Amino acid sequence: MLLAALFCSFPPLPPVFGKPQLISKPSVAAGGDLQLLSFQPGTLYQYHYSLDVQVDHASTPSLQGAWLRAEAWVQLHRLWRDRGGEELLQVQIRDLKAQHEPEEERNQDSTGGSPAGIALSQEALAELQQPVFIAWSSGKVKAVYGDKTESILISNLKRGVISLLQLQPHASTAVEEDVSGSCQVTYAVSNHSITKTKDLLSCAKLKSGFTSVSKIFGVEWQPTSRSRYVVKDNLLQSVLVEESHVLSPALKATTSIKISSRQQLQLASPPMPGPAEVAGRSLEDALAGTEGQHQPLSMASLPFRRVCTRCPSLRAYLEAFDSQRVKMDTSKAATTWQFQRFIQMLRSAKKRDVLQLLRRAPEEMLPFVMEAAVAAQSVASLAALSDFLDFGKKPKSLLEKFLYAAAFSPRPSGELLRLVLDKLDGKQLAPEVQETGIVAVGSLVGKLCQQKLCGLQEVEHGVETILVGLRGAEEDSKVVIYLLALGNAALPETIPTLLDYAEEGPTIVATTATSALQRFPTRHISVEVKRAMRRIFHEKRKSYEKTCRLAAAEILLDNEPSPMDVINILLAANELETEMATFLLLKVQNSLRADHHPARKIMKDIMRDPRINNYNFFSKAGISSSFSGPLTVTQDLLSTFGLDLLFLEGGFLRKSVSDFSLLSHGQRLRAAQVTIEAQGMESMLGENFLEGEEEPELMAGMSAIFFDVQLRPIVFFQGYTDLMAKVLLSSGEPTSVVKGNLLLMDHHQVIPLQSGLQVAIKLQGGLGLDISADMDLSIWEQELKTSINARGSLAIDFQAELDAPFLQATVRSQTEVETSIHFDTILRFSGSPVLMCLQLKEEQVPYREIFTVSKSAGSQSSTARKGRQGTVPGREFALHRANSKVCNLLMTAEEE
Repeated sequence: MLLAALFCSFPPLPPVFGKPQLISKPSVAAGGDLQLLSFQPGTLYQYHYSLDVQVDHASTPSLQGAWLRAEAWVQLHRLWRDRGGEELLQVQIRDLKAQHEPEEERNQDSTGGSPAGIALSQEALAELQQPVFIAWSSGKVKAVYGDKTESILISNLKRGVISLLQLQPHASTAVEEDVSGSCQVTYAVSNHSITKTKDLLSCAKLKSGFTSVSKIFGVEWQPTSRSRYVVKDNLLQSVLVEESHVLSPALKATTSIKISSRQQLQLASPPMPGPAEVAGRSLEDALAGTEGQHQPLSMASLPFRRVCTRCPSLRAYLEAFDSQRVKMDTSKAATTWQFQRFIQMLRSAKKRDVLQLLRRAPEEMLPFVMEAAVAAQSVASLAALSDFLDFGKKPKSLLEKFLYAAAFSPRPSGELLRLVLDKLDGKQLAPEVQETGIVAVGSLVGKLCQQKLCGLQEVEHGVETILVGLRGAEEDSKVVIYLLALGNAALPETIPTLLDYAEEGPTIVATTATSALQRFPTRHISVEVKRAMRRIFHEKRKSYEKTCRLAAAEILLDNEPSPMDVINILLAANELETEMATFLLLKVQNSLRADHHPARKIMKDIMRDPRINNYNFFSKAGISSSFSGPLTVTQDLLSTFGLDLLFLEGGFLRKSVSDFSLLSHGQRLRAAQVTIEAQGMESMLGENFLEGEEEPELMAGMSAIFFDVQLRPIVFFQGYTDLMAKVLLSSGEPTSVVKGNLLLMDHHQVIPLQSGLQVAIKLQGGLGLDISADMDLSIWEQELKTSINARGSLAIDFQAELDAPFLQATVRSQTEVETSIHFDTILRFSGSPVLMCLQLKEEQVPYREIFTVSKSAGSQSSTARKGRQGTVPGREFALHRANSKVCNLLMTAEEE
């Protein structure tokens, strides 16, 4: 719900970069292969080279982006040729001139001021004019030779020019290597024209970035690349390359950045007499006869990382530490921005500085610093945490903070899992810390496997730790924790273990194991799993508690159900007690209304049968309910809210589940799921149980899943004595479920442009969260109230950095939002039927967006900003008509 408040849609805006014109795709002529390409000996070919690059905020065309134009002469001549047609070509860039549009010359009535020239340093000019050599055979660049000591940006610019000479004179599809890496390309040939279309998403290159495990928190990338070559008389006349990249956070396409690039190489004049060929029997002999260094170079662009000269360092922060203390209201955007700045400082800090910060931080600030150190996940920060955290001495609340910070990591490393395992191994820990550590290990194992790192030794150790602990657990409460950890990990190989506990375990164990199986994706719900779920739901081997049976039914219904499974579940509902049947039939009806539900089509077909779809089947008079519906719908996101309420036959609440989910680009994320369970309440009012029926223990508790991470369950009270003690000694303060700062989005991607320039894409999204829950039971008034309050702030920093030898530019979008949500329930059981009222409220949501363009060319720099802000009014959600009637009735009674 918190995320849904942010990602609202904005009207689409026109493209902002109109200089290059798209190339129309030529028709492919039958037998249209061109003759072999070649360059003549003793001849100098001079081409005019031009480059246009622009990086813009696609959503704010009124803010001029970063625009760069460069022109140069490219001289090319053949040094050597062997009998097989392979040629050694010398390529040299001369007289390069660059310009950009300075922001200070823009005004509201123009598209921009006069372009300003960019002066290159003498060192850059000297490196740029150093020739590079290529082994070339009729359009195929087979090898590149140059000076490895050149600066990366200059070397990549040369790779971009050389890549223009990579072509094939016949129609085909192949994997080809150039500045973008090894990419699949498709050639179409027509008359004197060759069109090359490159699939940039297929390019294989050196790994130079990272992204969040959850694709919902990643970046959507839509690239295109098309080149047109003109060849006449076996000679390359011109090349025109256009490419476009549109990138946006997966959850919000309206905050997008567009990168447009256009390169052109045009034969300037008829070939001129040039240097004679070099004598030599081999290519190596020919290279030896030229000046300079001739080391083999890769064709693919080398990654470049900009050094930030103005970024605050942790060392500088420590020097002014007393004046830099952070206000610790985690629900405020200012704290979330500070959290992200801390992460950046820690990623470039040394171990001794991180350790000094941890040791000097005041008590109220220490959790904040520690969460940032875990999110930074650098070698230095993890090593500092290892030295700082003494699990035998530190407060258990701080240790749990560390463990949850690790569990919520958007892209955990093997080193982070090793640190957690080392701190848990062989130590006598408080039960809460031990349990939190186990569920954290499960989360880390699952996320590492999603990154295809299941083979790491740390992952194998983590899985073994959970399974060994599960086999050795003697108390049901301990078994439950290990089963929850397996649910967090969601490893297919642990499904048989979960099935054993689901079918054979005691009541609470069987229910937990079945719920853990619900977290597995459909591809892992095999025939064996479905057979076991049928046995549980239909009680083929033994009796199962109703919540366990219902979970088994949901697995069958939610994972590509067969028509027979659906029919059997509906028929069985006729034999169930009223509340359970009512709940189950409402689940079926929900699947009919939900467009994205996998069983919708099957359900619709079955409901055409009047023997099933009739009043007798769907007229159960229970008060249990199940419903779900959309909260926010945009072009990128569907946010849903679901609420399940299961009552006992006497009218007492057995279980409530409130669920906030996000669906985007085919992915689903359970943003928050809070389950409140109560049992044994009827015994307090003297209700009798059937002969042979086991009287359940008086208990109430809560469990929660946030961002697909199951937390350690919280018990409000267990047993009548515990209830009375907590009622009498209650401080009136709610129980904290989760409070802290999380890094949700962590993405770094380097895009090598066809020109050899690079754009680095960075996305960082932080969430400050404060969720508390409270349960108030009044025996005298026979009323039960529960309240869940969630306050939070979300801050997203999305930017593109363009790096060239003569210009650095950053296009940046910063978004922040604050919100507060309240979910309250009132249950009055003084009469029959039991009355229950649900209320879901959202306070007003302030938001702000800031768009920035920063440029630096030589000694000149400029920054331009635009922004917008507003407030989304608060609202109360109408859940369903029957609930509204009960709420009105209870409110009227209270007023009287």
